[in-house]
Amino acid sequence: MSERSEPTADTADSSVESATKAFVAHRNLLFTIAYEMLGSVADTEDVLQETWLRWADVDLGTVRNQRAFLVRITTRQALGRLRTLRRRKESYVGPWLPEPLLTAPDVAEDVELADSVSMAMLLVLETLTPTERAVFVLREVFDVDYDEIAEAVDKSPAAVRQIAHRARSHVAARRPRGAVSAAETRDALQAFQQAVRTGDLRHLLDLLAPDVVLLGDGGGVVQAALAPVVGADQVARVLGRVAASAALEPAQVNGYPALILRLGDGIDTVIAVRLDDGLITGLYAVRNPEKLSRMERETALRR
Repeated sequence: MSERSEPTADTADSSVESATKAFVAHRNLLFTIAYEMLGSVADTEDVLQETWLRWADVDLGTVRNQRAFLVRITTRQALGRLRTLRRRKESYVGPWLPEPLLTAPDVAEDVELADSVSMAMLLVLETLTPTERAVFVLREVFDVDYDEIAEAVDKSPAAVRQIAHRARSHVAARRPRGAVSAAETRDALQAFQQAVRTGDLRHLLDLLAPDVVLLGDGGGVVQAALAPVVGADQVARVLGRVAASAALEPAQVNGYPALILRLGDGIDTVIAVRLDDGLITGLYAVRNPEKLSRMERETALRR
């Protein structure tokens, strides 16, 4: 009777090489999925590390679709991390904003991808339950079929369809009104930058919606308003003080034009905006230094 052969060192090396090649090929996609679910780069990187550890133990001979399998692992890990992250946010000092990413020009060229990672959309996604967020991201952004999503979130396909419908309705009611192009955002930011630079509060008020909201994220590490600043007059006064502190420069952040405020050699604040009907309705100022690490190099995002 023949004995069962044990895997050789060459076979094991080949398996690790194949697993590594597949993971690297899909890493930018997996990063994008996890980031859209979490809004935190540190947590996203942890999820990818956990995904790799689980992927490395998989018998690739049993995997029919490597992309789908990796997406499933990443989604499950991100769901667990999202629930932990939500508990952390409850004790966060002041408003919590997603971590901004310096993105490559090709992200802006994919309008749907850029919209899905924009600061405004990520804040809308924050209002979903963890499962709703996972289903929405996988279905609406990455066009994953319902059966695959069902496996990833441990629900039936019928339940996933209901969750997707509920999440779409929820997002539609809260997302920016009408499609906003990168060019429109860039024009608004240029006018905004000029008004702040010159201290022209009258022109600044013309750009702001009456009910504009400014959120500042200092995380308790640096100074920032601990509550939202609401109303054009109040926001204009805060922004008027920015003009005296440092210059603003344009950048591509989360797929859309944004502004960077630098002090010395470092980045002090990243400012993103939300536009509705041609006016700025939301200003998002990320100041927490722990959230600015991905602003020194471009991050590749993929669908």
